[in-house]
Amino acid sequence: MHIPNPDQARVERTKILGYLLNQEHPDGQSKARFFKQCGFRRSQWRRLANALRNQARRSEVTTVRESSHGTRYVVEGAIETPTGNRLEVRTVWIVEQNQSEPGPRLVTAYPLSSTDR
Repeated sequence: MHIPNPDQARVERTKILGYLLNQEHPDGQSKARFFKQCGFRRSQWRRLANALRNQARRSEVTTVRESSHGTRYVVEGAIETPTGNRLEVRTVWIVEQNQSEPGPRLVTAYPLSSTDR
């Protein structure tokens, strides 16, 4: 199973710059260090956004959870990095109840360790 409407998956600029590539963010700083080591840069934030969208299109959903906000989908799979490596990453997407824009929205992304499998 894939996330619903994967071709309409949304990765917001603020999610990438304000969180996933922000080394000052209290919750995102370790993720930012990881993605920076993999060659992703703030100046080219779209590269990370595209890599995460591609991962969501290609990889299978591992978990689905309903909440009062909507349906969350956990996806695990590889992303391609600017350095040419392929890294295993877990992404979380949400299809919000009563959302005005189509497609799932990225909630978070982080490296998938061998203990996560």
